[in-house]
Amino acid sequence: MEVEILDKALQKAETEGFPGGYPADIERAYFKLLRFIRDAKDERDFYAIKSLHFEKLKGDRADERSMRLNKQWRLILKIRPGSSKATVLICGIEDYH
Repeated sequence: MEVEILDKALQKAETEGFPGGYPADIERAYFKLLRFIRDAKDERDFYAIKSLHFEKLKGDRADERSMRLNKQWRLILKIRPGSSKATVLICGIEDYH
């Protein structure tokens, strides 16, 4: 899948280093998850890995999805369908507790 990173700090993470304020394990999990997303054929690959807890958000955020980075932190994303490939828009990382 194609990936577009909307969060400015996360855009810089691949070239300039991960933004401060996140635990070290979140940085490793984020880059591992980005590789998985880029290698995925479609959204069904996300549902196949139960430990990701890939889910659609509710209410005002119904157009967003989340994936688990660890028990506390989630990657927030949107999926924009495309003619040949969908694009995953990375919105940010959030603490769910």
